[in-house]
Amino acid sequence: MMKTFLTGTLFLVLAAFIGECFEFVINMVLARELGEIGMGHYMSILPVMFFIVVLASFELPISISKYIAEHEKQFHWPMLKYALSLTFWISLMLTLITFLFFPLIPIFKEYHPAIKWLFILLIPMVSFSSIARGFFMGNHQMGKIAFANGFRKMIQLGLLIVLFQMFDFHQDTSLLAALSAFIGSEAIVVIYLLSAYMLQTGELIRISEQVTDIKKIRKHLFQVSVPTTTMRLFHSFIHAIQPFLIKYALVQSGLTERAATEQFGLLSGVAMTIGFFPAFIAHSMLIVLIPTVSEAFSKRDQLMLKKLLQQTMFLTFLYGIPAVCIIFTFGDALTKLFFQVGAATYYLKLLWPYFFFHFLIIPLQAYLIGLNLVKDALFHTVWSHTVAFTIILLLGSMHEWKMAGVIVGLNTGGVLQFFMHYTTICKKIGLNYFFQMEKKIV
Repeated sequence: MMKTFLTGTLFLVLAAFIGECFEFVINMVLARELGEIGMGHYMSILPVMFFIVVLASFELPISISKYIAEHEKQFHWPMLKYALSLTFWISLMLTLITFLFFPLIPIFKEYHPAIKWLFILLIPMVSFSSIARGFFMGNHQMGKIAFANGFRKMIQLGLLIVLFQMFDFHQDTSLLAALSAFIGSEAIVVIYLLSAYMLQTGELIRISEQVTDIKKIRKHLFQVSVPTTTMRLFHSFIHAIQPFLIKYALVQSGLTERAATEQFGLLSGVAMTIGFFPAFIAHSMLIVLIPTVSEAFSKRDQLMLKKLLQQTMFLTFLYGIPAVCIIFTFGDALTKLFFQVGAATYYLKLLWPYFFFHFLIIPLQAYLIGLNLVKDALFHTVWSHTVAFTIILLLGSMHEWKMAGVIVGLNTGGVLQFFMHYTTICKKIGLNYFFQMEKKIV
């Protein structure tokens, strides 16, 4: 199991590195084509799109992968068949809701009306591809997941270059073009994932158990999907309102609305793009950890759970510490790849605790899911962001602090969430904070 974890993580890390290189170039292209104000609008609307993605997926990749890791192969097809039916109704309801209520949201009235249709197109694509993603994750077929993630970013970059080279967009339509490239790349990846998934379902149908308990399948999926979706919804919600909260605080501190949008564009589009670049390693570990921890926990293998936690922390420190050093050494040169603005470098260096502790938080969230502690992960997320947003509003709105106060809030929330995750995991698997076993697993 440990070998599977390390091999899967290494494979995903290598593939994700290529994808993140594309992502880095994508943001450079967007910064050049959209400008500071356009980048601020793009980074403001992108979290809303991710909010729709969470709703559409219902976190089925996680619940399906956990089910597959914990059950024999003959029980997989009945679950997948039920998941397909569930996905159909989720996709249908969410599409209708988006169609009816999206135009009524005041903050989107300043954007191009065609953006609504991009959101509607995204819903069924995300919903049905979630089944394939969960299936491949549960079977440790990480190569397909890695290829899909990297291939999507490569297609997105290609579409962006073609669109902005062939057409001359105005400011309102340039944002629409950028989002269209995102949706187009997702559509191509969905076709690949569903094709690969359908090729493997034939064997599952032949060996599947004829008598299955649908209620048990529903209960298992919902036990994971409902709290995990709630957590992700809250996470997506706060990321959707965070741009507007930060800009509100900056306006209250004395900046104009345009200046606040530009400052947020530098924070999110430049500083966070650079600082979170190494997070592809954390996300790679997350994908591998969920089925691996689930399997070890179902067998009550305390030694394996301890080793997985040690390896997770070790790998994170192995790349996290050098990443922080690079931020301080080459921060100015990196930010100037986007804009010739010194404030972006200042933001990048101040945010190092936020980046480093999130490198740890991401795989620990997967660990909590594998240990059936999704509700704890949700509580930690709610509490840490409540503290962070309170500090942002208090300090960020002060004339003396401005963006520095916003950054203090972000850093505080990240540190708090990590320690809550880590102490909960140690208590659950019977370890003290120095990886020594104190009692049997509970």
